[in-house]
Amino acid sequence: MAQTERELRVQLAACYRIFDYMGWSEMIYNHITVKVPGDQNHFLINPYGLHYKEVTASNLVKVDIEGNIVEDTDYAVNPAGIIIHTAIHAARPDVHCIAHTHTNAGMAVACTQEGLRADNFYSALLHNRIAYHDFEGITVKDDEKPRLIANLGDKSLMILRNHGLLAGGRTIPEAFQNLWAMERACEVQVATDSTGRPSIPVGHEILAKSEELMAMQAMGGPTGELEFKAFTRLIERIDPSYKD
Repeated sequence: MAQTERELRVQLAACYRIFDYMGWSEMIYNHITVKVPGDQNHFLINPYGLHYKEVTASNLVKVDIEGNIVEDTDYAVNPAGIIIHTAIHAARPDVHCIAHTHTNAGMAVACTQEGLRADNFYSALLHNRIAYHDFEGITVKDDEKPRLIANLGDKSLMILRNHGLLAGGRTIPEAFQNLWAMERACEVQVATDSTGRPSIPVGHEILAKSEELMAMQAMGGPTGELEFKAFTRLIERIDPSYKD
């Protein structure tokens, strides 16, 4: 059943609180967006200037596919977030939610030439599912959009080189789950490298099996529902104001 805009607002606000709980917030920066119902390509984004702990269902800002605010609000939106999210929402109708982070582990892996290696449990499951986009400075110029979309292709996960992580999904829970898996893979890689010991390679046959398994899963309904609901219950106990 399709969600109403109000339901999506509450779920997205919960997602911002979950990201903060996970330690994925970055002062007042970074963004999670979701498309709202209708054929106008409108989506919701966080108010620029608020911490993730302050985001609520009612203060989320609705913008059009060009990034113009389309309803009364006391807030602006971050221009850097608008470039990334308008580009992907316009080009990928299958991606309803997009999340972008600047975590320590994600940025550390994004700054390495090899990127994310397929040599731990989580990165093996993400084999051939991650796209890469070269750093072009702060993402505020429209002319970067075609290159961003070309590099993303048909994937829903991306490492922005020298920058951070980006994950999309058919739903908010799926985008959350995709981002969590990529972040976890980066954390394990950074921890492994800190030992100074060689990592154990994973064979091509095992990686192929993992890729096949994940492809079969992707053919079903969106993932992440159970995980997202569990964290929403946690946030509800901590501070239910996200629903305001």
